[in-house]
Amino acid sequence: MKVIVLGAGIIGVSTAWHLLERGHEVTLVDRQPDAALETSAGNAGQISVSYCEPWAYKGAPLQILKWMFRKEAPLLFRPQADWQQWRWGLAFLGQCNDKAFARNVAQLVALGAYSHEALRDVVSMTGIEYDRIERGIAHYFTSRKSLDEAAQAVELMRAHGVQRQVLTRDELLAIEPAFRGWGEQHIVGGTYTASDESGDARSFTQALARHCARLGARMLFGRTVHGIEVEGNEVKAVHVSAGSGEDSASNDVSLQADAVVVACGSYSAPLLRSVGVDLPIYPGKGYSATFRILQPEAAPWISTIDDEVQCAMTRMGSHLRVAGTIELAGFDTSLDTPLARARCDLLKRRVEEVLPGVCDTRSEAEGGEPHYWTGLRPATPTNIPFIGQTRVSKLWVNAGHGTLGWTHGAGSGKAIAALISGDRQPIEGFGFLGAA
Repeated sequence: MKVIVLGAGIIGVSTAWHLLERGHEVTLVDRQPDAALETSAGNAGQISVSYCEPWAYKGAPLQILKWMFRKEAPLLFRPQADWQQWRWGLAFLGQCNDKAFARNVAQLVALGAYSHEALRDVVSMTGIEYDRIERGIAHYFTSRKSLDEAAQAVELMRAHGVQRQVLTRDELLAIEPAFRGWGEQHIVGGTYTASDESGDARSFTQALARHCARLGARMLFGRTVHGIEVEGNEVKAVHVSAGSGEDSASNDVSLQADAVVVACGSYSAPLLRSVGVDLPIYPGKGYSATFRILQPEAAPWISTIDDEVQCAMTRMGSHLRVAGTIELAGFDTSLDTPLARARCDLLKRRVEEVLPGVCDTRSEAEGGEPHYWTGLRPATPTNIPFIGQTRVSKLWVNAGHGTLGWTHGAGSGKAIAALISGDRQPIEGFGFLGAA
């Protein structure tokens, strides 16, 4: 089959790779000059199969309400004159109960386990290097109440086969001594899963895109998708901007295929709505800061979640990536607003507090080289992505992964390639879009 994949982040490139592996002819389209330059570019780097709890839980509405007036809140809902935001919020509230939480966790764990195995297979086959660290993921707590609640979550996750364990402060600091100086005074305990890992999603995705090209994929970078043409409830063509050397008079090139996969992250929703497919995917603005490590011997090796400010710290070669906070406020990607600066400053301050002197957190004016980034996480009310066939013939979707795109990328690509190839249920226990 001829398949067009729209979007070259971790989801789109993984989709292209697995389609090529199955012998399909693939065209990969992205508006950026290379793969993984938007949402996949600056995330926390965690392959967090065991830390996949959905945002919606019984206590979430009250917690979000308390956070609404805090600039540095971990999850900030900023009301907009946007029907899609309010629609998404109402659907989210509908998931804030124990029954829905348990159901959503089960699906996220199923997809995560499948995806982790798929990632291992891709790495084994390609030899891609991406600052991979296979030492697990830890989560430390500074509040006894939060630790007790985490212990309850551990029991739920273990019921789904996730081997997460509760640790005392001393046990956690023995696993990751980098936090000892600060942690002996502030950490009360933590959790840990040895099976999780970390790595640079951008490096991986760009390397995998090069492998796709070597397998014969047509790579159309720097191309804006102008629209999907539908006739008689069937995709007729995809219209993209012309590239250099092509006829640019019309500023449009028509692409035809047997299947079209929309994997454009948060931008998937408006593109799909243009052809009558209305999915509740809303952007969550995430932030990260990347600092050069000054003391390699004192920097953490285990990717770690800080519960107090809800950020993750991950070593990537000679740098430390600190990522966290979600802001629900539309498609704004600016970093120069007071709110954005406050949220970036939070990440910087936390590194200085927890790992004093370990990283170069100076501003550019002071001679430092910090890299601040923001990207839009394509969130669904359940945190479960939409993977499968839409009601429009030949039109497929692979989007809505929220903060778990890197975790679920390889498996989502493998699963939709299987579905397009005729497999009915590649992942037991996961609900695919359009499944009978």
